[in-house]
Amino acid sequence: MLTIKRQTSTTVLYTVSTRSPVVTWSTPASQYGLLLARLLAGIFVLALLLNEYCHAFRCPQNLPGIFSALSTSPTHNTLAAWFTHALPWYYRALLATATTWLIFTKSHLEESLLVIRGLGVQTSTSSPSYLWTSTTRFIPTSSIQDFFIHEAFRGFEVRYYLSIVVEDEEDVVVVFPSILPRREVLEQVWRGAKGCLYEPKG
Repeated sequence: MLTIKRQTSTTVLYTVSTRSPVVTWSTPASQYGLLLARLLAGIFVLALLLNEYCHAFRCPQNLPGIFSALSTSPTHNTLAAWFTHALPWYYRALLATATTWLIFTKSHLEESLLVIRGLGVQTSTSSPSYLWTSTTRFIPTSSIQDFFIHEAFRGFEVRYYLSIVVEDEEDVVVVFPSILPRREVLEQVWRGAKGCLYEPKG
């Protein structure tokens, strides 16, 4: 999915995303369902860690809020006993680590190209996790030689990618390297980026 935002007449932001472009009544429901699943998974990890702490040491009496509720919950006590006796410690550690990784993993990927006339372009790729920052790079106009759309093989299929030729660099800079959108999208970005970056002649 491609979205185009023009903040000013000399600035344009192109963003491609793996998020579904179809917005229906079920879209908010699925988003809230995913949020609820992450919340429940987080509570599960907290309960598992609390059980490990209480199993190794003695549970303190002045636990705050949700920790106190978890430690006294019959459901938590039953699940805690099952996990403690049924699974070895390394399986419990692996389960907690995998669940935490799933909680903080993003459900979609976004990549963008910001074009500012007279200054340059900035490429950005979002991180796969909420714990990491995006990867960005700014290329000044003076270093940009041209934009090209290339054709390449990826496995047994032909894929197209938009690249920027940078002065004094052997390798080109690939725009949207992780998503690799369709050729029609790349052509739209290619025309718009070249038209916005340089001053119109005449």
